[in-house]
Amino acid sequence: MSDCLFCKIIAGDIPAEKLYDDDDVIAFRDISPQAPQHFLVIPKKHIINLSDMTEGDDALVGKMMRVAAQVADEYGIKEGYRTVINNGADSGQLVFHLHMHVLGGRPMGWPPG
Repeated sequence: MSDCLFCKIIAGDIPAEKLYDDDDVIAFRDISPQAPQHFLVIPKKHIINLSDMTEGDDALVGKMMRVAAQVADEYGIKEGYRTVINNGADSGQLVFHLHMHVLGGRPMGWPPG
């Protein structure tokens, strides 16, 4: 999608501090961190949000979870981090390309938001 911020990051048109990158998934630091460690994990395939997924996307979203855990371990938050996927504008989704926030490095309160 030519107007999608995350598609532009994937294409290399917009710089990002990449933490992980392969053929399917990319992880990079959030530009407005809400925790000492805050990064995003996104599929390279443009999927608007969880509601837009198809059965064929199951493995890709599972890979996003595995990559989140791997990067969390590499950056020292293996023992405590939160994953968040917002779905739609009412949830706070601002970029309409499926993405997972991974936040850690401080205690997380409950309930969130």
